[in-house]
Amino acid sequence: MNIIAQLEAEQCAKIEAKRQLPAFQPGDTVRVMVRVTEGTRTRVQAYEGICIARSGGGLNETFTVRKISYGEGVERVFPVYSPLIEAVELVRRGRVRRAKLYYLRALRGKAARIAEKRDYRKKGEKLAKGVEATAVALDVETQVAE
Repeated sequence: MNIIAQLEAEQCAKIEAKRQLPAFQPGDTVRVMVRVTEGTRTRVQAYEGICIARSGGGLNETFTVRKISYGEGVERVFPVYSPLIEAVELVRRGRVRRAKLYYLRALRGKAARIAEKRDYRKKGEKLAKGVEATAVALDVETQVAE
């Protein structure tokens, strides 16, 4: 690993220690808490919209969020490791088949909606550790009650 990549990895690790970002991808609706400075005052502003792109890698990674504000489409590009980002919340997952959703710029109203991704599992499929333990405990309780 070269020196620059190593330094970038260290900086990324230091920033990730302060705040964790959820695993989101294009199509997901996210709420980004951005620190805004107006004069001498600093406040946190929520920017909620659809993530339409993630690009770059390492310390230079960015994501683009699009929202409709007063009937106008507004896009904002956020660096993932920016110190101005307080937090990112995942509001809902979207089901898309593209990595870049730039085609949403041309769509208006209901045509620009994105279907919500749902997680369906088969009966015997493995679940997450916490969910699996709860399911087993509930199953045991129902057997005891019978």
